[in-house]
Amino acid sequence: MRPVNLTEALASFDDVYSPRIVARVNDYDVRIAHTLGEHVWHVHEHTDEFFLVLDGQFDVAIRDEHGERTVTLRQGDTFVVPRGVEHRPSSPGGAILMFEPSGTVSTGDRHDGAVPAHVDSTAGHDL
Repeated sequence: MRPVNLTEALASFDDVYSPRIVARVNDYDVRIAHTLGEHVWHVHEHTDEFFLVLDGQFDVAIRDEHGERTVTLRQGDTFVVPRGVEHRPSSPGGAILMFEPSGTVSTGDRHDGAVPAHVDSTAGHDL
């Protein structure tokens, strides 16, 4: 057991949309990631996805029974995408913290089209 300084952890890597696991809580991962550009439209069929914006701006486009909309988050904001809701993160630059079950793949259980080259389809990397 050791404390993790999130500022130092974020400074230890540069890749965007390539989450690093900073802690495990029961069967959940606490992950951090740099954000820049568009992610891919995707769905997590069996789990909600929690976001906390650590730095910058983070937009989450949502497609649901009400149509398509974008939720804009700034530093300190949190947002939960419910399981089964199609979404696409994007950002002009920043950093986020995510809380989700261990093994959850960053591009979801299904996604639209090809995964962009700058997006890492992963269940998280050890810090």
